[in-house]
Amino acid sequence: MTSTVDPISLPKKTASNDTEIDREALARLLIEIARNVDPDYRARLGGVPTADPRMETLRQLLVSREISELSRVTHLLDEPEQLAAAVGDVLPSAAARAPHAQLGEALAPAVERAVQRSIQKSPRTLTDILYPVFLPAIRKSIGEKIDQTFQSLNETLRHIFTWHGLKWRLESWRTGASFSEVVLKHSLIYRVEHVFLINRNSGLLIAHVTADNATSEDPQLISSMLSAIQDFVKDSFNEKEQSGLDTIRFGDLRLWSEVGPFATLVSVIRGNPPEELHEIVRDVLLRIHEECSQALVEFDGDSSQLAGIEAQLRTCVELKQEESNEGFPWLVVALALLLLSLAGGWFFLSWQSGQRWQAYVSRLETQPGIIVAEQEIRGGQFYIAGLRDPLAADPQSLLSGTQVDPARVHSQWHFYQSLEPEFVLKRLTASLAPPDSVRLSIVGDRIVAEGEAPDTWIDRARAAARQLSAGGPEFDISKVRDVSPEARAAEHWQAYVSRLGTQPGIIVAEQKIRDGQFYISGLRDPLAADPQALLSGTQVDPGRVHSQWQSYQSLEPEFVLKRLTASLAPPNSVRLSIVNDHIVAEGEAAATWIDRAQAAARQLSAGGPVFDISRVRDPEEREAERWQAYVSQLETQPGIIVAEQKIRDGQFYISGMRDPLGADPQSLLSGTQVDPARVHSQWQFYQSLEPEFVLKRLTALLYPLKSVRLSIVEGRIVAEGEAPDTWIDRARAAARQLSAGGPEFDISKVRDVSPEAREAEHWQYYVSRLEAQSGIIVAQQRTSGGQFYISGLRDPLAADPQALLSGTQIDPARVHSQWQFYQSLDPKFVVKRLTASLSPPKSVQLSIIQGRILVVGEASAGWINRAQAAAEQLSADGVVLDVSQLRELNLADLNYLREAIQATDIFFSSGKVVPGPEQLPVLDRLADQIKEFAQDARKSGVTARFMLTGHSDTTGRETANASISAARAETVRALLNKRGVAPELLLVRGAGTFEPLVPENSQTGSSTNRRVSISVNLD
Repeated sequence: MTSTVDPISLPKKTASNDTEIDREALARLLIEIARNVDPDYRARLGGVPTADPRMETLRQLLVSREISELSRVTHLLDEPEQLAAAVGDVLPSAAARAPHAQLGEALAPAVERAVQRSIQKSPRTLTDILYPVFLPAIRKSIGEKIDQTFQSLNETLRHIFTWHGLKWRLESWRTGASFSEVVLKHSLIYRVEHVFLINRNSGLLIAHVTADNATSEDPQLISSMLSAIQDFVKDSFNEKEQSGLDTIRFGDLRLWSEVGPFATLVSVIRGNPPEELHEIVRDVLLRIHEECSQALVEFDGDSSQLAGIEAQLRTCVELKQEESNEGFPWLVVALALLLLSLAGGWFFLSWQSGQRWQAYVSRLETQPGIIVAEQEIRGGQFYIAGLRDPLAADPQSLLSGTQVDPARVHSQWHFYQSLEPEFVLKRLTASLAPPDSVRLSIVGDRIVAEGEAPDTWIDRARAAARQLSAGGPEFDISKVRDVSPEARAAEHWQAYVSRLGTQPGIIVAEQKIRDGQFYISGLRDPLAADPQALLSGTQVDPGRVHSQWQSYQSLEPEFVLKRLTASLAPPNSVRLSIVNDHIVAEGEAAATWIDRAQAAARQLSAGGPVFDISRVRDPEEREAERWQAYVSQLETQPGIIVAEQKIRDGQFYISGMRDPLGADPQSLLSGTQVDPARVHSQWQFYQSLEPEFVLKRLTALLYPLKSVRLSIVEGRIVAEGEAPDTWIDRARAAARQLSAGGPEFDISKVRDVSPEAREAEHWQYYVSRLEAQSGIIVAQQRTSGGQFYISGLRDPLAADPQALLSGTQIDPARVHSQWQFYQSLDPKFVVKRLTASLSPPKSVQLSIIQGRILVVGEASAGWINRAQAAAEQLSADGVVLDVSQLRELNLADLNYLREAIQATDIFFSSGKVVPGPEQLPVLDRLADQIKEFAQDARKSGVTARFMLTGHSDTTGRETANASISAARAETVRALLNKRGVAPELLLVRGAGTFEPLVPENSQTGSSTNRRVSISVNLD
């Protein structure tokens, strides 16, 4: 049951306070007491009752507080919980005022039992209590051990290949100490010069010891400075109270600080001390605290009670390691050289043996039917294991010539059946036992059987072909012929039928083999070959052949030709032949034979060959043809007009007009095979208006100078060159005198060679050249007083008129020009201004099409808005800027493809720089994606670059891993280049083991890290 009384404290003695008593009530009470004491007074007041309550009131006024406090103490003692709370409030102050010795003796048994029970109940509680105390000490000890290890390692590595190192290794062998201990003994030269013992709380110097020949300033000042540095570091970096500076280094001096419970020991060391020196200094500080702990606690500057401390500190300054001055160790050098020679020889022999072994392994890997799965060199022995086909070469026999000791080779081969074509061929040969007439060979990774064999062997071969393992070579037996008698006879019969089918004039309608007999029927032209005669040489027995042929007239051209030759009996001057399935007659024949031939041509059956007799000529028609050819030749001659021509009584008559300058008609008869004696001609002379005759007459009339050339250009006579004005006047007169209907005589290209005319001509050429320039408008030009004047408008982007004077032979000093600048609306000038103001990206192209400026490509929305604003401004000036084909640039497709490329990795087997066959589809897909991305990037106006980063697992040396990672990246670049990726798009780097994809805590992690990754950059 829990008490409901309020907790109270034990009563405390307090000073009395009169103000707490009701004085008025006390006065009345005293009056009443007086009445009881004085009878007279009592009689005057009428008496006092026997049970007087006033005494109770007086008691309450005088001792009410004491009664209340006594009640509370009584109740407190009856409640254990409240009593414990009250004792807990006063116990700390009581323990603080009690003497230490008595309090310790009183509490020691209880505290020991409590601690023992607490540890037995929960040992972790003690661990948590001691953790903050032990952890810094353990951490410091481990740090010193690590420093000691690294110091030993560094000094060992620094001297391992020096003369001293060889000498010290010999000393290590001789004394039995480790090599690192000997190295530290000789290489770490140091001396402890000063030792300071400083009070940890006050920073006062307790003791100071100096080595011989060591100098320093005031020790007390140094002690104060060290304490100030410690406090500064703690205050600046909020360090914990128990931590402090361990080491300070200045040049060749080191200050080592060891902190104890009450004092700090600071050692000033010159040189390179070993890490073990920390333990020696720490032992000295520990002994000082064990011997003088009470004096250290009570130290106030008086060191008289610490007289023995300097002896302890003296042991520290006596610590040193001096450099030895021994002579050069020639014996050690000689011994070292001998050892190096022996080691070099052993290393060379080992390397040579390894090279020979690798050559043997490479030779095995090239052997068909042998697969090397594993090989290694261990303990001077060679181990190799893998798969071997029983038909493959013997690995033991391949050792000959390799200089590898067979006794040191331990091999383990598992037999398997290789699918190499040569081994499959051997097994097929052994199982099928092909006859001599069958030859098995390898053709393009296929096994081909050729020759003749019975059907039983062919069936076995087909069964063997079906039983071949998937992935092995194909067994082709299609070229093996069945040599059974029935099959051979059927084969000969089919050859005979095929031979008949190729014969003209023979149509095989039906053929069959029944009961060993051969039956054939069809159509045969009487002029065709005899089917019975064709049996010879076919090895078909004629007695077994039963044929039935119906005669018909074949429409084959050769048979039709034979019948026409027999019926028409062509003369010797006519030759009948077959040309492109046509029967063609060529030569000369009488008209009666030609009529018969034409009738025969009409009588030929429809669907037969055409009988062409168009090339058979009548002799009389030949002479008429020759005469017509002569007349046609005359009509094509310039200057000759044929008016009439005819043939009468074997004579030829012709008349017309002829220019005296034209060709002679009589001379043209030669070569026409027309008899000149039978030709009668009558020609009238006239002047032809043909340009060539007019040119001849003008040349004879005008006598042109050598500087003038007359020629015929498109039916006109053109004069070109230079001439004086007198000749030009005569030429103009001749041009006017030419007959109407004749050719035009053009002398506009003949230049007047007088100086004034030449200058005017040059000036007009210059003005024409200016007018042809874009952005230049000639408003006025004239020549006055030998000076040239010109004015107009010029665009600043147009050509410089002054520069155009070069090559015109005009003196620039005589030219006076006045140009007003303006902005031309010529599209090419507008394009230049737009390019300068808008700065279009590479993905945008400006071009001029039919006077319009067309903008095509992809650009950002901001650039498109600027281009549309420029188009609106130009439209007011009449210039069309078409921006309808501009598209807003969208890189969403590029980003999707970029993520797909960067998510692709090419994986490798351990120690390999070439990806396996399973990675080839990945490479094909990656090459297509890279080419597509590069093309889309170029269309978008950006340039793509692809970084191929090679990675490796942590197996092996780091330098080898860096090399193999770079080689893997180079291999992938070569494979992508082979698949059409431009090499300039690909960059490579080797990351070695520094960028793993996953932690390597398993075989899967190692295989995942052997890869080549791809990153995409856009410029």
